[in-house]
Amino acid sequence: MKIRPWSAGAKFAAAGAVLALGLTACSSGSTSSDSSPSAAASGGDVAVTLITKTSTNPFFVSMQEQAKAEAEKLGVNLTLAAGNKDGDEQTQVQAIENAISEGQQGILITPNGPGVNSAIEKARAAGLYVIALDTPPDPPDTVDITFATNNLEAGELIGKWSAGHLKGADATIAMLDLFNDKVVSVDVARDTGFLKGMGITVPDEKNNGSEAASGEYSGGKYTIACHEPTDGAEDGGRTAMETCLSKNPDINLVYTINEPAAAGAYAALKAAGKEKGVTIVSVDGGCSPGIEDVKAGIIGATSQQYPGVMAQKGVESIYKLATTGQKPENSPGLDYYNTGVTLVTDQPVDGVDSITAEEAAKKCWG
Repeated sequence: MKIRPWSAGAKFAAAGAVLALGLTACSSGSTSSDSSPSAAASGGDVAVTLITKTSTNPFFVSMQEQAKAEAEKLGVNLTLAAGNKDGDEQTQVQAIENAISEGQQGILITPNGPGVNSAIEKARAAGLYVIALDTPPDPPDTVDITFATNNLEAGELIGKWSAGHLKGADATIAMLDLFNDKVVSVDVARDTGFLKGMGITVPDEKNNGSEAASGEYSGGKYTIACHEPTDGAEDGGRTAMETCLSKNPDINLVYTINEPAAAGAYAALKAAGKEKGVTIVSVDGGCSPGIEDVKAGIIGATSQQYPGVMAQKGVESIYKLATTGQKPENSPGLDYYNTGVTLVTDQPVDGVDSITAEEAAKKCWG
């Protein structure tokens, strides 16, 4: 599989615009001109675009690597594209437009927000099969199917662990979310799941911050010190944690949307001399910094998800649809295909199933 700039090849009508956006592509053959994903085709006639939120977050790098491996195995033409940062919808829209213009069979996308919905609908109308990975769009039926972690469960696992780990002590909680200017399902589900796992009532499960500012959790009393956005990035996590500490210096529990944000939060705590006595929990289960930070005691517990499975099954599914007409199906009882989640901690809590960081390191980003 040869990696090349997206602008390579005169057949790409939007090449100049995409080059300006800094997107890349990889190819293992020639792109099919048949825009119908259900049309019988050979592997070399199947073309798929994977569009991630960014190309730098290790979570999405894993998706890209697994997608490339599966595409090479099946002989699928794979194009890689990504937003310039978490929340960058316009770059994703441009990548969708290019997939349509090339007559590809399908798109795999981790949506950066509702701003991509109309482009997705346009792609489906053109005959492309669209699979969301990791982040279900709002509404979910914007895409044909979603392959994702149960993000509510991921949040609940670290919430239950946190409640047990505190052993009845008061909890002063910093909530380091993804955004505060848009609603994204993965952001809300993890935030809500964490609070519910703690035993805190969440009146509005579709928006962050609806819980009471103080009250009781399953083990004692709690105070919400802050809800701050991180953009899912380390520098965002550090800034958010600094803001939270300025609001309440007594924070002893930090929920983070992902592990880069957790690393930033820890850096801010350490700079303030407050890293001891503060528990950080997160979601992702990546090899680095996630599992390494669990081993080091920086992260108390994290929920491990499997982005590689999402991408691998996504490429495989579009290939099967294009070559046999077989469509993927949701997991039983769910409105998406569940790719699994596991709690990782070296400080187990009674009643909450978990694996050690050593065990998790053997399958991180699987």
